[in-house]
Amino acid sequence: MAQLLDGKAVAKILKEEIREEIVQWKEKGIQPKLAVILVGDDPASVVYARSKQKVSESLGMAFELFALPGSTPEADVLAQIEKLNEDQSVHGIMIELPLPKGISKEKIMAAVRPDKDVDGVHPINRGYILSGEEGLFPATPQSCIELLLRSGVQIAGKHTVIVGRGETVGKPLVFLILKHNATVTICHSKTPDLGAFTRQADILIAAVGRAKLIKKDMVKPGAIVVDAGINETPEGICGDVDFEAVQEAADLISPVPGGVGSLTTALIMRNVLKGIVLQGGKL
Repeated sequence: MAQLLDGKAVAKILKEEIREEIVQWKEKGIQPKLAVILVGDDPASVVYARSKQKVSESLGMAFELFALPGSTPEADVLAQIEKLNEDQSVHGIMIELPLPKGISKEKIMAAVRPDKDVDGVHPINRGYILSGEEGLFPATPQSCIELLLRSGVQIAGKHTVIVGRGETVGKPLVFLILKHNATVTICHSKTPDLGAFTRQADILIAAVGRAKLIKKDMVKPGAIVVDAGINETPEGICGDVDFEAVQEAADLISPVPGGVGSLTTALIMRNVLKGIVLQGGKL
């Protein structure tokens, strides 16, 4: 039976490191601050925003939520972003999705200053992922890598197969894990005979958004399996991996929940601290 890649345990360590760094910034006269813009009242978005507030405050980070009505014109949302871009006391800006109809997601995301874009979705930050320059990168791909490294997994030289090519996880993960010298294969919904590729993986990362897609016979014995999927089913939340079956074949496996998702909020907070450096701050 596979051992667990314990996201909760790793998140606890990460949060302690972040808490200590926040104290150091405060000693330098800088209060790290995250601002979140929520347009409308999408229930999941409200929960996510409040969750970030709770974590921020528990770490000693300042937090401000800008809750705008769903009827807010796009121009007013852009104006609010510009105010936060110019506010030197704000080091990270996050837009909760989805946005109401009539507001361009692309235009809103591109309006956030790249060095305050803690979601890592600005076109400049996406370019930095490809070029290898320092920027702010998406939390979920970072979570996959952080979970592996902090669990003692050697990534360099390992054949890593990523299932999923989405803008949020799959695509950025390719370039982020290449920095750790993995040999990377990327698969997707149009890949014929998916199992022929996944069975070659030393490290298999599922991020396709299809419940229990990865079966036991698709996994090489002794492989390391990271499940970055999250799916709502009648039986509850599950990942893209058939966990109960696959854990009989894998050496290490991340659960859902309790795996990759446990780290994402902490890594958003770490992006805020990285943003301070990119904005010219020095410890």
